[in-house]
Formats: sequence, C-alpha cells, structure tokens
Amino acid sequence: MKKKELYEKVMTYFEKAMPIAQTELNYSNPFELLVAVILSAQCTDKRVNLITPSLFHDYPTPEALASTTPEVIFEYIRSISYPNNKAKHLVGMAQMLVKEFQGEVPDTLEQLTKLPGVGRKTANVIQSVVFHKAAMAVDTHVFRVSHRIGLVPSTCTTPLATEKHLMKYIPEELVPKAHHWLILHGRYVCMARNPQCSECGLNGLCKESLKTVIRK
Repeated sequence: MKKKELYEKVMTYFEKAMPIAQTELNYSNPFELLVAVILSAQCTDKRVNLITPSLFHDYPTPEALASTTPEVIFEYIRSISYPNNKAKHLVGMAQMLVKEFQGEVPDTLEQLTKLPGVGRKTANVIQSVVFHKAAMAVDTHVFRVSHRIGLVPSTCTTPLATEKHLMKYIPEELVPKAHHWLILHGRYVCMARNPQCSECGLNGLCKESLKTVIRK
C-alpha cells in the first residue's frame, strides 16, 4: 500500500471512530492549559487534573503566579513527577509572560519556546489546541503509534523527524485533531505494553498487526 493511501485510510478510520478528539487536561483558558501541559511532562493527565484545581484557584492569572515562589508552588504539585523543576518553570514562565507578553500566552513556536519549561512539544500543543494551528506535538504516544502503524519509517528516530514526516502527509486541516487521535489511540488501544490489537479498528492496516499475521 502506498503511503498516501495508508494515511487516507487511517485518517478516515479515526474520523469515524473518534469524531470528537480533544485534550484530556482540564483548563478554562490558554494560561491554564499552558500550566497543565508543563505539568503533564512525564506525568499522566489524570494526575495533573487532580492537582490543578487548587493551583488554578489560588493562582488564576500569570500575574498571581509570577508573584509567588517555586517553594510555594512545590507544595501544590509535589505529587507529580519532577515537582522541583516544574515549580521553578511555572513561576519563571509566569514572570516572562508578564514581563514580555503583557500576561498573554503567545501564539508562535518561537515565542512559546522562550518560556521556561516550554519545549517544542508543549509549544505545539498550545498552538494546536488554543490557536487551532496545524502543529503536531509528538509525545511518547504519537511517536509509538505512528511508528507501529507505519505512518513514519524507522529512520524517523526523533520526535522532530516524526513530526516533520507526519506533517508531510496529514492534511493541514486535520493536523490538530490527528494529534489527539494518535495520543488517545496510544493511551487506550495501542499501549506500550499489551496493545489491544484484537480490538483495534486499524488491524489489517497497521504494520505491526501485519507482521503478526505473517509470523502466524
């Protein structure tokens, strides 16, 4: 099967299987999503959603968060991964938002990645979810699923190479939703351990499932 045909079939499947696909992080504005995504690095969305309500209640704006210290924020986020670094990043991020961006979350990759704790993946999430741009955030789920299905070749050994390859083939208008499709598929079907291949609607298209058939 040609690569273009594979992409078309996979996108068609996801459109039918997951017509509504969005982040599972809870937020009510761009600032809250930025905080939540920073916290979600190497941590589950479920855990992040447990600790953000009190954090957002007490520090609802960049100005409020910028006025406190990492030591204070640590107490709110101590149950997640890398709380010391993330507390420093959150306060530094808020201070830069206030100082350089008038308290507003910027909308470009260049500006977003200037913020402490914001790498390319986080910046792409914000661009996609908040600003509806065609930006593909490659996390562990997207990386794993896109390789297993065969959407990207084995030569794409980095998140950036994977991102660029996916962007070549996914229609621009589908990129924001495709990001969530791949994440959710990896989270609930194509898990790192014990993938649910027998229940997967892509069985027969997926490169890994075809390997299994050949081995049998």
